[in-house]
Amino acid sequence: MNIVLFGAPGSGKGTQAKLMVEKYGFDHVSTGDLFRYEISHKTPLGLKAQEIINRGDLCPDDITLGMLNNHIQKHNESKGFIFDGVPRTIKQAEMLDDKTLFPTLEIDMVIYLFVETEEVEKRILKRAQLENRADDTPETVKARVANFFSQTMPLVDYYKAQGKLIQLNGMQDIEHVFADICATIDKYRQ
Repeated sequence: MNIVLFGAPGSGKGTQAKLMVEKYGFDHVSTGDLFRYEISHKTPLGLKAQEIINRGDLCPDDITLGMLNNHIQKHNESKGFIFDGVPRTIKQAEMLDDKTLFPTLEIDMVIYLFVETEEVEKRILKRAQLENRADDTPETVKARVANFFSQTMPLVDYYKAQGKLIQLNGMQDIEHVFADICATIDKYRQ
């Protein structure tokens, strides 16, 4: 089972993905974690990604999906994947659906954690303080939220048209959001 966990930065995707991994044994694929790994190891890809992320922009599709495809190939025995941070654009979604690029990948559902914009910004800035994340400055937060609404929100209609989109209230506490996610997954698996 392959799930896209979708929502604005700070909507709780990473937190919910960890809980889903514990309960269902899925492999959590966070593009943020993949990029942080590359950046911390100062690979050429990581250095290029660092410059782009510092501006608050999205990395090009070939970089993001190339890293994703490498991860999928290394974990081909997985019970399923939770994609966190990808796709971010219609083009990326179309690339994921392209069987010549991802011959064995099928997205089963897209869980959209809806959180209001003011709450998103507040959560990201709090996370930056708690985790000392350099990529969560006030300037990059505003740029990332703006990018989400302009480039990523069209995915709602894209996946709704495929009958794969499930919108959940991400404004609830962690336990209630997780209960809603579990109910959704369990219903699908029946």
